[in-house]
Amino acid sequence: MTEPATAAQLPEPSEPGRYSVAFVCSGNICRSPSAEVVLRSMLAERGLEDRVEVASSGLGDWHVGDPMDPRSAEHLRSAGYDPDRHRAQQVQPDWLDDYDLLLAMDRGHVAGLAELGEGPVMLFRDFDPVGTGEDTPDPYYGGDSGFSEVLQMVERTCHHLATELERVLARPGS
Repeated sequence: MTEPATAAQLPEPSEPGRYSVAFVCSGNICRSPSAEVVLRSMLAERGLEDRVEVASSGLGDWHVGDPMDPRSAEHLRSAGYDPDRHRAQQVQPDWLDDYDLLLAMDRGHVAGLAELGEGPVMLFRDFDPVGTGEDTPDPYYGGDSGFSEVLQMVERTCHHLATELERVLARPGS
């Protein structure tokens, strides 16, 4: 019998006692901002919001300045999160140097980030204790159930990510 996949571990922070993570998807209106909103909330619950910088962006520029997709926003609101401050932005090449970790929502985003240069890039669901190493599906062109499914993945993965951030920041010298 094969062992279940184990979720990834975070790279070391570049600055002791602080961590910076950014989520990246296609247009920054569904998956990556959902992860940003959920992780921010989980970090606030753990008292880590002042030690962890969280951002999100898209590879493309077609939604820059737009709010989150209304369907994503509604699912977040229904789950008790506040999506209203989000405005889409495009990832910049200097993010590869400025962030401790960029989490791509799918393998296409990993490839897109690689075109910008070398940096600390991993697949978001490398931190998912259930679907480790899988892509986060894009709910944009699907129905309501896709947004619900993605939010479940995001919550589960961000919970593990928040636990890992707490662990890394609790180490001596962090």
